[in-house]
Formats: sequence, C-alpha cells, structure tokens
Amino acid sequence: MKKIIILFSCCLILSQNLIYAQSKDPIVQGIIKEASENSQLKKLAQELTDGIGPRLVGTPQMKQAHDWAVSKYQSWGISAKNEQWGEWRGWERGITHIDLMHPRVESLEGMQLAWSPSTSGKAVTAETIILADVADSTAFQNWLPAVKGKFVMISMQQPTGRDDKNWEEFATKESFEKMKIERSKASADWRTRMSKTGLNSKNLALALESAGAVGIIASNWSAGFGVNKIFSAQSTKIPTVDISLEDYGMLYRLTETGIKPKISIRADSKDLGMVPTFNTIAEIKGTEKPEEYVILSAHFDSWDGGTGATDNATGTITMLEAMRILKKMYPNPKRTILVGHWGSEEQGLNGSRAFVADHPEIVKNIQAVFNQDNGTGRVVDLSGQGFLHAYEYLNRWLNPVPSNIRSEIKTSFPGTPGGGGSDYASFVAAGAPAFSLSSLSWAYGTYTWHTNRDTYDKIVFDDVQNNAILTAILAYMASEDPAKSSNVKSILPINSRTGEPMSWPAVRQPTRKGGVN
Repeated sequence: MKKIIILFSCCLILSQNLIYAQSKDPIVQGIIKEASENSQLKKLAQELTDGIGPRLVGTPQMKQAHDWAVSKYQSWGISAKNEQWGEWRGWERGITHIDLMHPRVESLEGMQLAWSPSTSGKAVTAETIILADVADSTAFQNWLPAVKGKFVMISMQQPTGRDDKNWEEFATKESFEKMKIERSKASADWRTRMSKTGLNSKNLALALESAGAVGIIASNWSAGFGVNKIFSAQSTKIPTVDISLEDYGMLYRLTETGIKPKISIRADSKDLGMVPTFNTIAEIKGTEKPEEYVILSAHFDSWDGGTGATDNATGTITMLEAMRILKKMYPNPKRTILVGHWGSEEQGLNGSRAFVADHPEIVKNIQAVFNQDNGTGRVVDLSGQGFLHAYEYLNRWLNPVPSNIRSEIKTSFPGTPGGGGSDYASFVAAGAPAFSLSSLSWAYGTYTWHTNRDTYDKIVFDDVQNNAILTAILAYMASEDPAKSSNVKSILPINSRTGEPMSWPAVRQPTRKGGVN
C-alpha cells in the first residue's frame, strides 16, 4: 500500500510539473501553480451561494453581494467600487408554505415567484380551479366569475415527470414514441386553451385577480427530474406560486375529477419600493498603456429559485479568482485590467449595457472582453464574434494555455456577432472585441439554468479551475500584446431565413428604472 501511495504521489507531481513546463513564461507558470495549489474557488462559491444566496435584482441579497465583492477585492489589494447605473423595484422573499388541506393533509413543494405579492402575514385557504377550456375570449369573460375565492391553476398537466433520457434507457421504442406524441398534443392543446382567452400572460393574471381569484398556481417544468424554472409573477395583488410537477399533477387530477381539493398558501414577502442597482467594478491599473483595457466579465445577478450557482456564481468566481491570481502573479500589467460584475443581466443585459453607455472612453479603447456565463463546465467554444482578425490575436493569446485546457476549445473564425444572451453582446454591439468563453453543458439548460436546483452542489470545481486558469492567461496575454487588437468587422453571411445579408447588432439602451410595469 505504501508503494502504491508513493507511486500515485509521484505521478501527480509529474503531471503537475508537465502542465507547468508547457510554457516557459514564468508568469504563465505562476498563474497555473497558484490556481492549482492555492485555489480559493470553493471558499468563494460557498460564501456567495450558501452565505448570501440568490441575487435577484432589487433584493437586499443583491446589494449584499456587491458589497461582498468590493470587500473581497480590497482584501487582495485590488481597487473596487460599486457603480450605480439605475434603480429597480425592491422586493425581498420570505417563507412560502403550501399545504394540501383536503382531501388529506400534505405539505407541497413549491415557492412564490419573484416579485409576487404576499398574503399579508396570514395563510389563505381555498379550493383550486383549472383554467377553463372555452370557445373564445367572450366565453372566457363569461367564465371568469367562477374563479372568485379560488386558486387558479394556469399550467398544463405534464403526462410524465421522467426526463427523455430515462425513457430512452428503459422504455420500448413504441412506448417512448407514444409518450412524445401525447406530450406534444397536450402542449399544443394547452397553448390553444391559453390563446382562446384572448389575453397574454400578464393580462391573464390581472384578469384573474380582478375577478376575485385568491391566488395563481403554475408549474413551469424544466424537463428533468424534480426541476422547475422559477421566474417572476405577473400578478399585482394576489400571490403567484410555482408548484413541483409531481404536486401540481396531483392537484390537477384531484380538481379535474371533481374532488374539489383545498390548499392553504402563506407567502411572506416585502415590497421595498425603488432601490438603487449597481455594477461592481474592480481594477488593476496598467503601467504602460493604462488608457487601454482588458475586461473580465460576468453577470452577478441571478433568478432566485435556487442560489444562482451555475448562473452565474461560477462565472463570477472565475473572474474573482482570475483577478486574485493576476494581482499576485502579474501586479503591474501593461494595460489596465478591469472586471465587471454586472447587475440585471437576467432582465436584459442592463448592467453591461449601462456600462457601455456610460463609459465610451473605455469602450473605444478595449483590447478584449472575456465573458463567462453559461454554466459550470470547462470552456469548449470560442467564437471570433464577427471580428475579421480575431483569429490572429485570440490564437496567439491561447498559445501558452496548458494543452489539457486549450485542446478542449473549439474556435470558429470570424464567427458571427452575438446579439444577446449574455453581457459580451453589449460590447460587441458597440464594436468592441468581446468574446464568450462558452462552456460544456453539464445539462445546464434542463437542470440548473434558472431552476430551483441551481445550487452549490452542482458546481464542478475542476472545470471552473480550468476556466480561471484560461481567463487569467488570456488577460495576461492580451495585456502584454504589443499590438492593439483589431475590431474590424467581417462581412456577415446571408441570413438563410430572410435571404438578406445579416446586420451587425444594434446598440441597445438599458432599462434604468425596472420592475415598475
């Protein structure tokens, strides 16, 4: 056993030494060594996700996170500040209790949606009713009085709570195909039912509360075991809650079969009025070209069904860790290295769009922006975003990255400019060379993106560590490059849908007063 342990230790040391030896640049070697041997990622993730929790724009937790980041940077000797760019409707989540009271007693899994009105400190008990399938909008208006004093169920009943991979593994081919046909028909039928109300989702919620409903019940399943998407309420006076697929299905069947179930809901939350909203900006000042900028980028806010672990605490801690390492190993960069932790990305890239609008002097002198947003996975895609010569400088900057990290990355040049999706798009629209460090999925879209399961335990720290190494080396190389990066735009290809040439994304202004409509 002792020989095996010694052999394993030797192999581990040899492996690390091989990684360090791939670049003779002492700063690159120092970055890799510091990231590998003194990683702060787990500590940062735990403080942010477990300690502060979800970071919905306008909540006290969002402001707490901004202050935490400033304090963290200052503890590393990095200048940092919170920069106000607007204001948002303030709201704070409280406890949600959802209980079945008839025909039996059972606590149900669910939560109120963001910005949901409260039940004013008391529990509300009432029967459930399913949104009616009516002939047209006139028939719907005639049906509306039936909702008075009831909780209204506005989501379809899912025919299965198993994900498709589970079906593929165990079902017969015929059974699987039958389920998919039934599910597609149920989805189409429900869309038709909703459309016949003549109302969009916002106006439907307002109509239900005006007609005397005591609450709205939804279930926004994410197509995976136990996972729902958690977004915002459309109601203004009555609570809106999301209930798990399993419990929602039970309620739906009981209601549909005439059992007349009763549930009790207590939803505690606070409306805080309009509150300021911020970006956190940190800086390592350049020594030779301080007026040129390398920007590390990640949105700081999250939805609040989970704790925002992979969307986007992982991108956040990647940038924090990269800055910590750069300050230690490369404290005097040639160009200024900034990091932006943007607010309200989830409501339309508002924080980064505000930064672009408010700092034209920075935007016109950007060497590169490196943004990470789409989950915990290691970076596997890097597009030139339509910049004609991006292949030349990005490949040069990638060259010293350890081969075990670099070999995973598929590059596409010149690529096409991203018009949205994450904060790099705010800079691309303004003509600044900005790039998405796009990650391996880890079932991101189904299991963690905007869900109630986006929590610390979903973080894959080996992959995030690779991303921190990659980001720090790219920032170092971009800062050191004697040449200014080119922002010449390529001629964009033909849009296959329209037959016309694609156009460069337009600069869009941020919403600076949000959550009020």
